Amino acid sequence: MSNTIKLSIGKAKLQINDKTAELPIIQGSDGGLGVDIATLRAQTGAIIYDNGFNNTTSTLSGISYINGESGILRYRGYAIEDLVHYASYREVAYLMVNGKLPTLKEANQFSAYLTEHSMIDEDMHHFFAGFPRTSHPMAILAAMVTSLSSFYPEIAHDDVNFTITAARLISKVRTIAAFSYKKSRGLPVVYPQAHLSYVENFLNMMFNTPNRPYNIKSEENQLYVNILDKLLILHADHGQNCSTTAVKLVGSTQANLYAAVSAGICALWGPLHGGANQAVIEMLENIKEDGGNVEKYIENAKNKDYRLMGFGHALYKSYDPRATLAKELLDDFLSKCSISEPLFEIAQELERRVLSDDYFIERKLYPNIDFYTGIIYKALGIPTNMLTVMFVLGRLPGWIAQWRELMGYGIKIFRPRQIYIGPGAVEYVKMEDRV
Repeated sequence: MSNTIKLSIGKAKLQINDKTAELPIIQGSDGGLGVDIATLRAQTGAIIYDNGFNNTTSTLSGISYINGESGILRYRGYAIEDLVHYASYREVAYLMVNGKLPTLKEANQFSAYLTEHSMIDEDMHHFFAGFPRTSHPMAILAAMVTSLSSFYPEIAHDDVNFTITAARLISKVRTIAAFSYKKSRGLPVVYPQAHLSYVENFLNMMFNTPNRPYNIKSEENQLYVNILDKLLILHADHGQNCSTTAVKLVGSTQANLYAAVSAGICALWGPLHGGANQAVIEMLENIKEDGGNVEKYIENAKNKDYRLMGFGHALYKSYDPRATLAKELLDDFLSKCSISEPLFEIAQELERRVLSDDYFIERKLYPNIDFYTGIIYKALGIPTNMLTVMFVLGRLPGWIAQWRELMGYGIKIFRPRQIYIGPGAVEYVKMEDRV
């Protein structure tokens, strides 16, 4: 990708006091407009203030397209609905990294790379031993991903070798994630098996134990495999969100891929981002402990005394298309598995009440993807402290693609300016003279 693809379709004029800036207007392939303010300070002495960067972009990208008003999400041009219904996670991961869906030969080769690079270096096992058993899996994951740069320092950028690098990282992060869970439980780790698929391997490494073998090929567990595969697709990329921006921010310094991804993991950890699905489960547990009084929490939310987690989205002003698909997965899953879980009943009642209440409808506070995925992961047996890790597994191909895209069109280090609001010049007073 090159900066030369920017298409200027005119000029915007911005007058600040007695100075007028002429700024290029850029049009994206989706018809969206942007104003290039790179020369604003030079022309006027002013900078732009945009708290949270909600109306600012620092990058051009051709990876995912989001139309929040119409509820549209596409990866590399492909509708998220088609990818979830018809593709596999390995296909989507390849699509993210390489910009096109793989042929059968390419898909099989990518699967071979995932299998070949699924093991982690035996020396890395000592790192796990150094963490307290109470360590959050995200803390372990972030540290271990950074350490991968010591074992695999060379990153080639040609298509073949970068595909191998991407497969190596995607595969090893899955293994590290499962190992971190075992560490938190004080259980022996389970090594990946060459005859199992990506998702099969993950579930087997999570739940297989010496005294209770996990039959990954059973009908029920194959249903789990299929559901999880689709959940990972739903999370593969989502524009310039906080964690993706963290990846690109660190990548803009020319830091290696592993350091950039580790930064993304840390950003994703927060409850306002990837930790939201964990917050949903914790909210449902709170309601359960309070006697399942959904009405109380609905009213508290309307009075702004409580925040319902898993409702509303910063971008989507209609229904989140990922939430629609996640609800389909949840309904299908619960119809095929007889699971007695009070949290699911509370979630269904909460969903029903919110979707029929004018207060939430008028404010477009529909259930988002985190509301449904947290419940599905709970149904799959994934513990609450692993929910954000699951988000990492899904989002990893998108981070890798975003990092590669940044490297491809000429890096300029991210360096936002600030508007200083502190004290003016203050005279230094020696310690003995201070009162």
